Amino acid sequence: MKTIRLTMAQALLKFLDSQYVSADGEETKFVRGVMGIFGHGNVTGIGEALERASGNLVFLQGKNEQGMVHAATAFAKQKNRKQIFACTTSIGPGALNMITGAATATVNRIPVLLLPGDNFASRQPDPVLQQLEIPGDYSISANDPFKSVSKFWDRIVRPEQLMSSLLQAMRVLTDPADTGAVTLALPQDVQAEAYDYPAEFFEKRIHCLDRRPAAPEAIRRAVHLISSKRKPLIIAGGGVHYSEAVKELLSFAEAFGIPVAETQAGKSAVPWHHPLGVGGVGTTGTLTANRIAAEADLIIGVGTRYSDFTTASKSAFRNPDVAFLNLNVSAFDSVKMQGEYVTADAREAIAALREPLSAIGYRSGYADGYLKGLKAEWDAEVDRLYAMESEEGLSQTRALGVVNGFIGPRDVVVAAAGSLPGDLHRVWRTTEPKTYHMEYGFSCMGYEVSGAFGVALAEPEREVYAVLGDGSYLMLHSELVTAVQEGVKLTVLLFDNHGFQCIHNLQRGHGSDGFGNEFRFRSKESGRLNGNYIPIDFAAHARSLGAASYTARNAEELELALRQAKAEQGPALVEIKVLPGTNTDGYDSWWNVGVPEASTDDKVLKAHAEMRKKIRTARPY
Repeated sequence: MKTIRLTMAQALLKFLDSQYVSADGEETKFVRGVMGIFGHGNVTGIGEALERASGNLVFLQGKNEQGMVHAATAFAKQKNRKQIFACTTSIGPGALNMITGAATATVNRIPVLLLPGDNFASRQPDPVLQQLEIPGDYSISANDPFKSVSKFWDRIVRPEQLMSSLLQAMRVLTDPADTGAVTLALPQDVQAEAYDYPAEFFEKRIHCLDRRPAAPEAIRRAVHLISSKRKPLIIAGGGVHYSEAVKELLSFAEAFGIPVAETQAGKSAVPWHHPLGVGGVGTTGTLTANRIAAEADLIIGVGTRYSDFTTASKSAFRNPDVAFLNLNVSAFDSVKMQGEYVTADAREAIAALREPLSAIGYRSGYADGYLKGLKAEWDAEVDRLYAMESEEGLSQTRALGVVNGFIGPRDVVVAAAGSLPGDLHRVWRTTEPKTYHMEYGFSCMGYEVSGAFGVALAEPEREVYAVLGDGSYLMLHSELVTAVQEGVKLTVLLFDNHGFQCIHNLQRGHGSDGFGNEFRFRSKESGRLNGNYIPIDFAAHARSLGAASYTARNAEELELALRQAKAEQGPALVEIKVLPGTNTDGYDSWWNVGVPEASTDDKVLKAHAEMRKKIRTARPY
């Protein structure tokens, strides 16, 4: 057998460089490159291998370990999971900084390959710098916590172990039902050890992303269920995008007159002005979708994992006769809500259902003009929110209206946390698929700037906008420097509302007077953080990092700033000064956050009583 003598790190890169995926006959190079931050735990191993590599992997220098994992996750999400980046760090704190990013990828079912350095396998310099020592179990390192947030985890303590481990890693990374973060912990010394690897191991390998067909018996049961219902509602989740089933879903809805609501991950599957598109559903949903959900006798979930926001903590579906039909490639998600299920690729399942339903002449029973009337009412509400003026300053919804009216139909907005996801899910108007990139599985503050960088890498021909609050920006903005370094165009829209206003509103809505969520000075009188707002010049901060920046305090200044930012060749930031508490809320939705049963404040006790009433009307599981 012909062999090639390589270090373990060199073999790893050579293997990754030869991996491809094939979907619907289209072949794509699977690993675009490696994002990395070097330390003693990886610089002389995988770092040297990257420096001398003769392949086609791109190296990007991250500025924060969590941030670069978010960028890699966003890249894979925008690529519909057909292409990924790997991420490498040193041992200890560098590795642990990737934990949050790993969890974000796994929760959202997005593939990302993590390559943290690890303790010396030989233990010769034991304990090495940054080594975590657990007296009762010497095999544990700082990389063991990755087990709880990874879909596959391994520690490579001998160079030949790499081969079997990489095959399993690729299995998970290319599995539409079981993908997420894959972690291969790489001991510092083993990275540099050489082995005679079989040459055939590095030959081009194509992983076929075969669409999983629907079982005929499952289709028969699904048709029987649908045919017995008159008011179905489709909920489109992220799986609609990943299976590239947008056209098929819309055609299916039109054929049978079924309205379509969207999750945060599914949004942009249906144009906002389509007669059957009713918008976001659940806690951050539209009034139209939530009213239909409350009356529906059948919920058809397509590629959704039914998060508590999607289901309004299981209170959204109030028809006593409501049933659930779940079309999902994941068996884990298929059985949720005690539903009937078709475990299959979303596009395959939709196609399999269409013919038998057409054969029996199925059509939903919604009254003529019912959906049209609800949509007209909601469109008028969005118009009102977008035009909302205040003498005190710029409202958040008015600012969103200006931005929504300015950007092009193929431009992408990226968001994740705070009050903006609720506003965007409700009022943002999309007309093209893959223009709404929301990380709301983990709702990870700090994803936005890094995510926008990842999306811009994935689709450089589009304008990309990170939409975030000042709280998220302060948590993590470092990949803005990477965008400057790489000349990657993106625009950060920073809504400065003086703190964590989403949670501030949540507090006050459940009996609190507001505590610890606004960016205020400590008051000398009260001793608490309720003094004046801290003045922060975010535009100046962005300029100091090398980005162009602008500030807007009203609608006219915002429109001018958007035009100026778009004309920039590189990254830009628009600081938007908005009034705190001017986000959307309510619209027949509820979120169970748990309110104290005992308190010294009557407002809290009243909020607890209201929570108990809501729980009694919600589904228990």
